[in-house]
Amino acid sequence: MRVDANSGGGPNYWPNSFGGPEPDPNRGEPRFEVSGPAGRFDFNFPNDDFVQAGNLYRQAMTDQDRTNLVGNIVDHLGGAQKRIQLRQTALFFKADPEYGRRVAEGLGLDLGEIERLAGLSQEERAQATA
Repeated sequence: MRVDANSGGGPNYWPNSFGGPEPDPNRGEPRFEVSGPAGRFDFNFPNDDFVQAGNLYRQAMTDQDRTNLVGNIVDHLGGAQKRIQLRQTALFFKADPEYGRRVAEGLGLDLGEIERLAGLSQEERAQATA
């Protein structure tokens, strides 16, 4: 049990852009025998993290659901730093261009900039919005 400030109000997730925790490749559970050596390994499956979110937005949600979702996101993301708004809206755009466009419009962001950021890698997007 922690009895300190538990990092205060800092982020407890990774990736983050506020100097919060990040994975330490030198830490991990020791290997053990299962039917051979086991351990932690980088997961390099070529999944697209945005297909499922885009399908949910396009296929499972009604027009009213989409309007409510965008309104909630705009209300909550509206108080964030602009660089965070740009970064997150680019991710919405990657899931579905209409989704990203509607959030961008609600936040008053430049759609061309959102499209440009959506085309970058996560690392490039973080650098471009630092």
